[in-house]
Amino acid sequence: MVAAIGRASVGWESLVMVTVALPAPTAVRLSTVPLMPTATTAGLLDAALKLVRDTVAKGGRILFVGTKRQAQKPVAEAAEKCAQYYMNHRWLGGTLTNWQTVSKSIQRLKQVDEQMAHGAEGLTKKERLQIEREQGKLQASLGGIREMGARPDLLFVIDVGKESLAILEAQKLGIPVIAIVDTNCSPKGVDHVIPGNDDAARAIALYCDLISRAALDGMTAQMGAAGVDLGALIDAPVEDAVAEAVAEA
Repeated sequence: MVAAIGRASVGWESLVMVTVALPAPTAVRLSTVPLMPTATTAGLLDAALKLVRDTVAKGGRILFVGTKRQAQKPVAEAAEKCAQYYMNHRWLGGTLTNWQTVSKSIQRLKQVDEQMAHGAEGLTKKERLQIEREQGKLQASLGGIREMGARPDLLFVIDVGKESLAILEAQKLGIPVIAIVDTNCSPKGVDHVIPGNDDAARAIALYCDLISRAALDGMTAQMGAAGVDLGALIDAPVEDAVAEAVAEA
């Protein structure tokens, strides 16, 4: 796994290094580019993937959070691939701490979807346009958690600086947080730190895919315990994904 995450571990080019308390130093300087030791990253990543597998195996929900431009697509794709949930447009304050109100907005989204599915009969052109705009806004903000049903059991976050509100809400409720923490960020509030590059699109896609595959492994374990074989529905396990990444590197 060390080779697979080598490139993803290249940190942010910065003259400011963030000191964090971890089992081992998370960054050493090489020229002007801070690099995170891949052995450290691999160990922390393994622990995070195990937590994801165990959470899903017990029927828990994973919420992927990444609203920056380069994270939006991989976050959505990874969450959908493993039948989990995501927020990739913007974090709505109170998504976790005021779930009851957010649930009402989700119900409104479902009502609007149903109304539009029936052709918005009896509405004027202006009224239809207004509803279409409302539908678009609600879908962008809540589409990824539309079927979540309750608060998540675990958060996976890309860019702790940008998603600080999500982390704060999770911390208040005791919801564990796994996050990619770059060298220019503080891991405050993050329960399971994965030192890594949170800006490069390829690195983000790799981490999202690994988390997704771990969730699929957890789903397989859950259904296997219930006597259901999902082998034909699941892609290659996490180890194969890492091997593939090594070959491409």
